Amino acid sequence: LLICYRKPKTKRAKRFLEKREPKLKENTKIAMLIKGGNANLRVTEVLKDIYAVKKPFAVLYRKKNITRPFEDQTSLEFFSKKSDCSLFLFGSHNKKRPNNLVIGRMFDYHVLDMIELGVEKFVSLKDVKNSKCPEGTKPMLIFAGDMFDVNEEYRRLKSLLIDFFRGPTVPNIRLAGLEYVLHFTAVDGKIYMRSYKVLLKKSGCKIPRIELEEMGPSLDLVMRRTHLASDDLYKLSLKQPKALKPKKKKNISHDAFGTTYGRIHMQKQDLGKLQTRKMKGLKKRPAEKAAEDSGVSPKKSKSA
Repeated sequence: LLICYRKPKTKRAKRFLEKREPKLKENTKIAMLIKGGNANLRVTEVLKDIYAVKKPFAVLYRKKNITRPFEDQTSLEFFSKKSDCSLFLFGSHNKKRPNNLVIGRMFDYHVLDMIELGVEKFVSLKDVKNSKCPEGTKPMLIFAGDMFDVNEEYRRLKSLLIDFFRGPTVPNIRLAGLEYVLHFTAVDGKIYMRSYKVLLKKSGCKIPRIELEEMGPSLDLVMRRTHLASDDLYKLSLKQPKALKPKKKKNISHDAFGTTYGRIHMQKQDLGKLQTRKMKGLKKRPAEKAAEDSGVSPKKSKSA
């Protein structure tokens, strides 16, 4: 395999390539939302609402693209490399699969796994006349239902939804910033997606009273086709560089209660040179100091 590599001729091109180089701590994943060639109004509204939820970490393609992800993935891989996106949501509509969504993710600009979902019921952001969260709010994700832990396809869908909606990694969290909840429920072969705004009300104490107000969008989904990565490829995509792995600290142990114990190695201490409390009675005379330096024992003073 011969790969042609051209060096950048301008500083702008060099900076562009440096941004796309592998990093120890990767950037926040960006999602691309694509309309199929036969997308109807409902699918278009779903893509617009999810784009509003994902902003600014999303790219919305407004033109229709004639492609079928489960048959040919070259178009998705091309758009992924062009816009530097590792997540995608593809919407289409036809008689066999009405109101269809395909959610997936990339690994090294190739499709890792994707799951096809059908939209049975949809309530948009416009239909719910409540206040909305500001753009770029990081959501709290809640998953309910045994299927997310028992079934492999639902388990992979849970991982995919977390990857899609998690947003940026933040070092600190403030209470007022916890204002957006995305709730996913799997029951009776359907997935219910609901979004709520968290309201902090007065409770008469330091801890506020929490109320949830439906904000939109809300979706009733059903799983259709799946394209899951093999175990080896999935394991390779989760591999972390050695520099990010925590280093093992020597001579440190923990007990059952979480108490940390440290072992210190010290050289043999000369107790003769140990500094003691300075007292007038223990103070050495000049003759004793001179005798110690010369190595001769001092003579006892004659009593008068």
